[in-house]
Amino acid sequence: MPQRVVLALENLLFAFIVAALVSTSGAVPSTDPGDRARRFTLAIEFDFVSWTVNAAYVKLGQSALDTPFHFDEAARHRLVVDYLRLMENILWDEYNLRLAYTDPSILDPESASAGWRADLASLYARQRQLAPLAESVLQEQVSAVLADLGLTTGGQPVPPVAFHISPLPYNLIISPRDKIRQDASISLLPDLTVDRATALEAEVAAALDVSTLVVPVGGIGSYPTMVMRTTSLDWLAEVVAHEWIHNWLTLRPLGFNYSTTPELRTMNETAASIAGTEISLLVLERYYPELYAERSRSMAAAGAIRTVSLPLGPVGVGGLPRLPFDFRAEMHTTRVRVDELLAAGKIVEAEAYMEQRRQLFWDNGYPIRKLNQAYFAFYGAYADAPGGAAGEDPVGPAVRALREQSGSLAEFLKTIAAMNSFQQLQDALAK
Repeated sequence: MPQRVVLALENLLFAFIVAALVSTSGAVPSTDPGDRARRFTLAIEFDFVSWTVNAAYVKLGQSALDTPFHFDEAARHRLVVDYLRLMENILWDEYNLRLAYTDPSILDPESASAGWRADLASLYARQRQLAPLAESVLQEQVSAVLADLGLTTGGQPVPPVAFHISPLPYNLIISPRDKIRQDASISLLPDLTVDRATALEAEVAAALDVSTLVVPVGGIGSYPTMVMRTTSLDWLAEVVAHEWIHNWLTLRPLGFNYSTTPELRTMNETAASIAGTEISLLVLERYYPELYAERSRSMAAAGAIRTVSLPLGPVGVGGLPRLPFDFRAEMHTTRVRVDELLAAGKIVEAEAYMEQRRQLFWDNGYPIRKLNQAYFAFYGAYADAPGGAAGEDPVGPAVRALREQSGSLAEFLKTIAAMNSFQQLQDALAK
């Protein structure tokens, strides 16, 4: 039996262990709010075990064929780029199909959308052929970068890099109203409509007196990991690397204790985000230099925009030029003020303030559907950059400081992976 098949079979056990953990906890420990919320969500929860069976079967077939090694480097490059272009066409046609059934001026949407549906049928057939090849190529490329970084065992990532692109479940996030803390996260069906999600939030919030929010996710650290459809290669490589880091951490104290405390969850997510960004850039630099140059230019431009001090943009109040709207800075300001209000026991005032701020974000081009305690509980754990939804939480800055004082990404990850408390991180920084 080929060695790759043996390795794939060995890792199926890891896949089902991870699937069992995720399906029973939703990446968070079972809590009273989560248990009570499940009487509202049971019929629409995502089936991780079934998804894992299907994805593992696909990955086993890819391993048996040694797919990436049948092509030279130029052909692998074309495979991935062609897949992304195909996905762009699919997403565009899907948008037009939805539009045909939304536009009130179209009286017969079925007839009007016939061309889009026929085109999509052809594109989906091509996607079924191309996606496994593109996934295999990118898995091999990320694995090679991990080996260069010293994050492998005997030259191989453990567990092997394995991801599958598919529609991702939504997560119902539950937080107390009097403080920002993620008490539960329940994975829901990928086709959950926004009206049903909004109704579910209201039902659970009213029944349990909690803050609720249904959020989309870009990836899930199951095994194989789940990754959302995208047309962006740098984002795709970043999520693949981010979720692999979660799998790698699962075998170590930090990942094993992911849900023990809010601080450890933030340490996990921030470390994975930092690593995902760095690994993605290395994948682009090594295999897609034209995209790496484009990404570097965009990052430089983003930095220039963040530091600009001159008035820009359309005319604002009183005829004065409007200053650039800094999303991360404004979200940081919002979180800090909300924490202050909640600490003072002013829950109603905090919720009214968050709604006012949500409208400010809307006015500046950021359509946040709901801004509440659950929003900050979820997004505040991703603290790989200053500012944003984490507010003054000291965990994210501490993780970033550890990365800055580490000699390499591997040193940083191996150091933080051995930790099982925020105090250990603080102690490491004090040395």
